[in-house]
Amino acid sequence: MLVTETPIEVRYQETDQMGVVYHANYLVWFEIGRTKFVEALGLNYHQGMEQHNVVSPVIDAQISYKNAVRYGEKPVVKTWLDAYDGLRTVYRYEILTETGDVAVTGTTTHTIVDKDTFRPLSIRRKFPDWHAAYQNQLRKED
Repeated sequence: MLVTETPIEVRYQETDQMGVVYHANYLVWFEIGRTKFVEALGLNYHQGMEQHNVVSPVIDAQISYKNAVRYGEKPVVKTWLDAYDGLRTVYRYEILTETGDVAVTGTTTHTIVDKDTFRPLSIRRKFPDWHAAYQNQLRKED
C-alpha cells in the first residue's frame, strides 16, 4: 500500500499568538498530502478531473489533535487510501512532528460531482483509470 510522506514548513501566518499552528491549517496540509498521494499514483487532479468539468468536494472531515506543531518546525504529512467504494474515497492522514511524534490524525471523505450541477458521479464509470488505481491500492492492503 502506498503511503506518501509530504514535508511541510510551518509558516508564521499559519500560527496563533502562542506560535502554535492554528487548527484549521491542518486541513490545508491534508489537501497538500492528498494531492501528493494522487500524483504518486500517476494521476493528476487538474488534468484528470477538472478539465472534464468534475470536482471532488470534501463531504466529511474527521480530525484529532494530539500534539502541537509550532512555528519553525518541519512536520510531515503521511497520506494513504483508507477506503474506496466506487463513489466515495476516504483518505487517511497522520501529521508527524519533526521528532516523529503524532501531532494530528484524520480522514477526509470525497465524492465527485459535475462542477455545474453538483450532481454526484461514479468514479468507476467516469474515470476508470482512477478506479483501477484505487482498487489496486486496496488490494495491496490485504
